[in-house]
Amino acid sequence: MELCDVYLALGEDGFRELLSRVSMSRLKTYQIFEQVKVRCRLVKLNSEHLRKAAPRLWERLAARDEALAGDLAQAILVTWLDMIIEALDTLGVPHQDGFFSKDADLSEHLKDDWQGRAYDALKDKYPPVVLRFYLNHLAVETGRATELFAPAA
Repeated sequence: MELCDVYLALGEDGFRELLSRVSMSRLKTYQIFEQVKVRCRLVKLNSEHLRKAAPRLWERLAARDEALAGDLAQAILVTWLDMIIEALDTLGVPHQDGFFSKDADLSEHLKDDWQGRAYDALKDKYPPVVLRFYLNHLAVETGRATELFAPAA
């Protein structure tokens, strides 16, 4: 399973909602503003231009542009670092301000219904589409994704 699958599972409306919540100041803080602007093929990157580019970006994700999927995931996730920290704390995953080593063994923390537990703990505090995106992203990035997590509404 790849990141494009996560976006496609959320649907185009979910994707638009994710893009509408990207913080330009966080992109600058984490020094990924220019990278995202270039990957999205935008002359100017701001909330309005990103929103207007959504249909073209969606087409590229549907065509399996994993590089775009990765850069957009970074843009979305740095915006929601507080949520990520809470999710990792809820799961007992050791991290440093929401980041952990790519080669860390998380198997002890990501077992049983880990996505359901984290979702239930945080669903009333954070937008469900963002939380669902992160939990599926975490599963893909850690190699634990066997199927997409889709909580009951």
